[in-house]
Amino acid sequence: MKKVSLLTLIITGVFVLSNCNPAQKVTTSAPAKLTYEANLMTVLANNCSPCHIPAKGGKKKPYDTYASVKTDIDEIIRRIELNPADKGFMPFKKTAKLSDSTILVFKQWKADGLLEK
Repeated sequence: MKKVSLLTLIITGVFVLSNCNPAQKVTTSAPAKLTYEANLMTVLANNCSPCHIPAKGGKKKPYDTYASVKTDIDEIIRRIELNPADKGFMPFKKTAKLSDSTILVFKQWKADGLLEK
């Protein structure tokens, strides 16, 4: 009985070790970083116009350029996270907050390093 158990253990060990290959490398690709042009411009156009997009008749601080959004990203995030009843809530004319996924785009863009392209 001992010989059978030992033989089973050896065969299992050989099988496990034969599948170990130091040449195989686990590759993990980092998720693509968000950029102003690829990810944020559309969100801003859809949610912040016409107030902050001058070409569409905006009368508030313009957020139609990378530089202006980059400069104010902390304030933008702060205001879009407010509740609709709070003073300073954005988007001003809406009665509901932006979706969590939309707010996450702003936060992730900041965390990714405020990339333009």
